[in-house]
Amino acid sequence: MNNASHATILIIEDEPLLSLTLGDHLRDRGFQVIEASDGQMGLELFHAHTPSLVTLDLRMDPMDGHEVLAAIRKQDQDTPVIIISGQGQMEDVIRALRAGAFDYIQKPVYDMTILDHAIDRALERSALRHGNARLSRSFLADGPQRPEDFSHILTMNPRMRDIFRYCEAVAQSTEPVLITGETGVGKELLARALHRSSQYTGPFIAINVAGLDIQGFSDTLFGHVRGAFTGADRPRAGLMEKAAGGTLFLDEVGDLSQQAQICLLRVLQEKEYHPLGSDCVRPLCARVIAATNKELSGLRSDTGLRSDFFFRLATHVVTLPPLRERREDIPLLMHHFMEEACKALGRAIPDCSAPLLSRLKAYAFPGNVRELKGMIHDALGRCPVGPLTPAAFPSFAALQSSCHAHEPVQNPFEGLSSLPSLRMATECLISEAMRRSNGVQKVAASILGISPQALSERLRRR
Repeated sequence: MNNASHATILIIEDEPLLSLTLGDHLRDRGFQVIEASDGQMGLELFHAHTPSLVTLDLRMDPMDGHEVLAAIRKQDQDTPVIIISGQGQMEDVIRALRAGAFDYIQKPVYDMTILDHAIDRALERSALRHGNARLSRSFLADGPQRPEDFSHILTMNPRMRDIFRYCEAVAQSTEPVLITGETGVGKELLARALHRSSQYTGPFIAINVAGLDIQGFSDTLFGHVRGAFTGADRPRAGLMEKAAGGTLFLDEVGDLSQQAQICLLRVLQEKEYHPLGSDCVRPLCARVIAATNKELSGLRSDTGLRSDFFFRLATHVVTLPPLRERREDIPLLMHHFMEEACKALGRAIPDCSAPLLSRLKAYAFPGNVRELKGMIHDALGRCPVGPLTPAAFPSFAALQSSCHAHEPVQNPFEGLSSLPSLRMATECLISEAMRRSNGVQKVAASILGISPQALSERLRRR
């Protein structure tokens, strides 16, 4: 997210024209700006608003900048202060830097990019310091400080609680987060929890970027101006603009084309973008969270993501464990999904037989939590009365081999005199997966180990 999205800057400056110029420029960048015309007013505003950064003139009456800086540092050691100094004040500047000022800008301020650079560096260092402090506090705690932010993810697993603590610690960071994990583990749920934990006031905007061509990708994310291309008869706001002040969630980012990666890399580096057909730069005011079901080793291979894009995207990385590695959560999740389904069906929650719970705990769940949810809803439809039994779960019979995931898999083509073509083998696999899942594409995709979107695309091309 752009630093400007939540940062407040206090300008303490007794020259009205300079104060007005600085204020207008910083507001154009998206900062909240407070202005004080003397040192005493500046201190009062500092105590009242606790700004993210202060710009401070040294030569003021009756309280000069040195006194203001000393008073600020007595209360707060962290808020960066940038000195705005006149020519011939170098001794004063050195004194202020030794007293805890972050940087200085010399008057007159002709080039605002110098000021912008100093502010951006100061805010980035401040965010990093605060992030490190949150990490330290988080890892000394038993769980997240705000467990309500993660209440939509049901778990009793210690590893998951560690993940929650880490996510809470980096929630305020402006840097991207990459969430990895198998299909169906709850990557979007975790992204939404990160958004809630960040306490950003903007919306959570999600998009699946798999399969988008470069124009569709650019138009969807960046938007366009009128006349940008044939048919663009009116301007369109992209998702980056709609997510301002909030979170932009990019799902299936591991399937981005090389060209799309290059476009997004620049956005992540520069925190700005161009709508299609426009020469005007717009700031990125949204925090980016991405997700993929590919393993990190696969993402960094020659056929995966560009290395520069990967390292920019993966500033913070979270890997969610599959359901088979958190089996203690199965009864908890099962009861939740039964309660959810029975409420929709208008029926009482049935009892579960002991053999059913044993079979569920032994099952490999290739589709993870999403598959368990689908299985419970389907089983309640198959068993309208009485307790649930293993007979209501056809996946147990169809995917018996999944219960032995760690055993060597026999090659189904071994012993054949001739091999089928790759196309034919793929067709047969898809047909058999659809048969075993009774036509439920999400379950079939889990069987095949691909995303539902990838399966849908293959079915469309048949």
